Amino acid sequence: MRSYCAVYVDAGYLLASAATRVTGTSLRNGVTIQYRDLIEALICQVEQESGLPLLRVNWYDAAGGPGGAPDPWQDQIGMLPRLKLRLGRMSPGGEQKGVDLRIGLDIATHGRNRIADVIYLLSGDDDLTEAVEEAQGHGVQVMLLAAPDRHGRPHAVSRNLQREADGTTLLDPVIIDKYVKPRPKPVPEVVEAPAAVVEERPAVPTPAALAGTRPWSTPIPAIRTGDQAAALHGHTPHTAPRIVYSSMTGRASVGDSSLPPEVERLVDEVVHGVVDTWKSTVTDAELKAVRSERPYIPRDLDRTMLLDMSARLGMYDVDEHTRLALREHFWEVLGSSPADDSPAAQQTKETS
Repeated sequence: MRSYCAVYVDAGYLLASAATRVTGTSLRNGVTIQYRDLIEALICQVEQESGLPLLRVNWYDAAGGPGGAPDPWQDQIGMLPRLKLRLGRMSPGGEQKGVDLRIGLDIATHGRNRIADVIYLLSGDDDLTEAVEEAQGHGVQVMLLAAPDRHGRPHAVSRNLQREADGTTLLDPVIIDKYVKPRPKPVPEVVEAPAAVVEERPAVPTPAALAGTRPWSTPIPAIRTGDQAAALHGHTPHTAPRIVYSSMTGRASVGDSSLPPEVERLVDEVVHGVVDTWKSTVTDAELKAVRSERPYIPRDLDRTMLLDMSARLGMYDVDEHTRLALREHFWEVLGSSPADDSPAAQQTKETS
């Protein structure tokens, strides 16, 4: 019986890791990908390293189309030769469901049936450890294929998974750098407004002009807010706790958090990375729409901030205080008006 190698690709891990290497954040919408070329280069690498012909690439992702159907990109990927498209589903909260389970079941089943002698697993998920052990128990060699970060280290791979696998090799960084690029900012459509029709009418003198006098203007007293009125009378204004909503949970986070300086620095890095990358891919109208929904943070941006923070902390879960700090700082960095996007405003934010 001829020997083969097989590849199992967790697309969510691969694309998020590639985006992090290219743009500094795991926002998948922040990059463009040449899928065919990337997959062909991946096949070439595993065949060279294993010395075996490829049986198949198994590509796992959450369905991006309506009703669990593949989106246009997934449909094209599924048509590639020697590739099997395996789709999970997307929850209402924007989280992948069923993807890890499909990967684990396939690795265990294929290992039991010995359809390949060497399995390459392109993922970093700790939940796949038991599936790896199951395949190894049937005499299959399981190698981790990790995406490299900017420093040439495996990105976001569970140490437990690394320990149980037969070895860890890096996906060639040239493959990511060549076929994954930052998404260019869309060019807004210019709509020419119809020329206004101006009807000329004779000027009508005002009563003041007829009387030869200038009308008096009576100043209207300014209406002060509650805090301004309190300050005017020497009282300390009351500062209400800030409320930040996440569309991931639909709930509000209220209160102040005290974080160590190192964590505050990471929060600033993560938020700036996500916001800067996202702003470079959207139109001014889309940016205005998000600002108008404050304090609700879009689901994909909130999830990306949590994922990036988790990777930087080396922790699976991000505590509530850090989540609150991320969401508050998101609005500080994004701003509330187009004036906040000016170079002067950006410089002020950086120096403050």
